[in-house]
Formats: sequence, structure tokens, C-alpha cells
Amino acid sequence: MFIATNRLFVPAERAEEFEAHFRDNMRTYLPGVPGLLRSTLLKPTREDQPYVSINEFESEEDFRAWVASDSFREAHQRNRGIARHVTGNAVETFEHAEDLVLPRQRTA
Repeated sequence: MFIATNRLFVPAERAEEFEAHFRDNMRTYLPGVPGLLRSTLLKPTREDQPYVSINEFESEEDFRAWVASDSFREAHQRNRGIARHVTGNAVETFEHAEDLVLPRQRTA
């Protein structure tokens, strides 16, 4: 598995519009991307934290093919609407090292 993250710093007063635009882009451009297993947008719990976009791919090759695709270019060209909300960002990539998935624990 290959994982790409993007930390997106968004002022609190622009958060709602940012989320709506980002969510729409995810739902419009990501379904059907070859090798894409999951896409997640994490919302910060404090104003000094960034949003984090996480895209999990079957392989780095699938990720690179997506970045080189017309769909990626179209989505990111449309992202100019999102860009006005972002005051900084940082893209990071990772290879999968380990997962621990636990069964849901009953609390009563």
C-alpha cells in the first residue's frame, strides 16, 4: 500500500466552505481512480491544526498514474476555489508498515 497525505492549513472562518468544496471534489473526481482504495479528509480539533487529506493506493505506481491523469489535473484546476481557503500545505508520502485492527469492544 502507498499513502499520500496533504496537510492543509485553513483559517477557521473559511472551514465550512473549504469542507464543502473539498468534499464535492472528492465525490466528483475520485470514484473510479485505478488503485485508489480509500480517501479521507480529517478535520482538525484545534484552530492551530491543519486538515489532513489521506489517499491510500494499492501501489506507488497507481498514485503516480493518478497524479499524471487528466482527472487529477481537472480536479486540481477546479481546486483553485479551494486554494483561496488554504494558507499553507505539505504533501507527504508513505509506504504501509503495519496495521492493527481491533474488534469493537463492548463497554457495558
